[in-house]
Amino acid sequence: MKQLSSITSLYEIFKLHPQVQTDTRKLQKGNLYFALKGPNFNGNEFAVKALEQGAAFAIVDEPINASADLLDRLILVEDVLSSLQALAQHHRQQFTIPFIAITGSNGKTTTKELLMAVLSSHYTTYTTQGNLNNHIGVPLTLLSIKKDAQYAIIEMGANHLHEIESYCSYTLPTHGLINNCGKAHLEGFGSEQGVKKGKGELFDYLNLNQGTAFINSDYDYLNAMSKGIQNIISYGTNSGSLQGKEEINQSGLLQVRITKADNASIENKIIKTNLVGAYNIPNVLAAISIGLYFEVPIEKIINAIENYQPTNSRSQLITWKNNQVILDAYNANPSSMKVAIENFANIKNKSKILCIGGMREMGNSSKEEHQQIINLINSYPFEKVILVGKEFENCTHAYSYFETVDAAKQWLDTQHYKDHYFLIKGSRGIQMEELIAN
Repeated sequence: MKQLSSITSLYEIFKLHPQVQTDTRKLQKGNLYFALKGPNFNGNEFAVKALEQGAAFAIVDEPINASADLLDRLILVEDVLSSLQALAQHHRQQFTIPFIAITGSNGKTTTKELLMAVLSSHYTTYTTQGNLNNHIGVPLTLLSIKKDAQYAIIEMGANHLHEIESYCSYTLPTHGLINNCGKAHLEGFGSEQGVKKGKGELFDYLNLNQGTAFINSDYDYLNAMSKGIQNIISYGTNSGSLQGKEEINQSGLLQVRITKADNASIENKIIKTNLVGAYNIPNVLAAISIGLYFEVPIEKIINAIENYQPTNSRSQLITWKNNQVILDAYNANPSSMKVAIENFANIKNKSKILCIGGMREMGNSSKEEHQQIINLINSYPFEKVILVGKEFENCTHAYSYFETVDAAKQWLDTQHYKDHYFLIKGSRGIQMEELIAN
């Protein structure tokens, strides 16, 4: 077993084997296997299996019993996760391109995907795949960036203080965006003010390192949080160097009219998206603003956004059994739930059915926050409301309640709704998309 002498020596190995894997089930021949630990697993136990499956090397932090022919391919480090992050930082330091960090309570993945569509239409761009936005996913994203990169977009998720600060220490972002700060992950952040402080760690880094921030100037708190940053590019619906207004078409899809821009040739343009809801306008404006800043041709910006198709239960408009469904079930918190319900209420259709799943990670505020959502629903004349999840168990309401999504699905399958408009919204753990699964 080899003892790691330095990160630079590990990086020399990485350059020869630039594919990193932490899961033996996804391992391919020639990968570097990092034996991560978690509360319920120990990757060290699978190191030999990884080598037998064809991993070039396995990076471990415990002594491993292995045959002599495998020992030379085991690299012992003090801590595998720290080594993975240090390797990612070293790789990041090889680039002089813009690294754009995106965080926020709601919409960061949609913004990332829209921005990826825009920048990749003109530049070689790399970004976070799927939901790899945590302490493992961020370094894996960095290590996936190849030499030909011209831009990198890194999504950063967080549920407690100092998490974004940690990501910045090895991502070293040159540009950054905080979509918003809402009531998300209150269990970890403690309060909405804690959310602002945690997400604001990105702006703190940009301020200290002469970075550039893209600011939705509609939110006064973002203007305050970005104070001190010398390079600020603003956008919004009422102020900013780029401004736009939403126009919802008959299908409920968002259209954005650009009402003001430094580049006159995009003013008054109407951009037709495949996204549902006016709450997506900040995501669209952010992608346009950053695209313009980095001199992506306007027609490419428009085409990229108009051709973007939401996936993975994020603001999707789909047809199900002769019904229209807004499927927005990837995540939920009080802020995103409120705007989704309000948007649904404004859609012109008499036969509307609201299917709401519980919101996770609300901590001691859970009952209060869920009751407030019910109080909001009470103000609208929906034809039917379905509540799913134990989070609603002790709330006061007169709606149909199911403890599990399976129970709700069994009921829904017996109703034979036709020509109705549904909103399906809930936290990822509830899996509200199963309501309309075949």
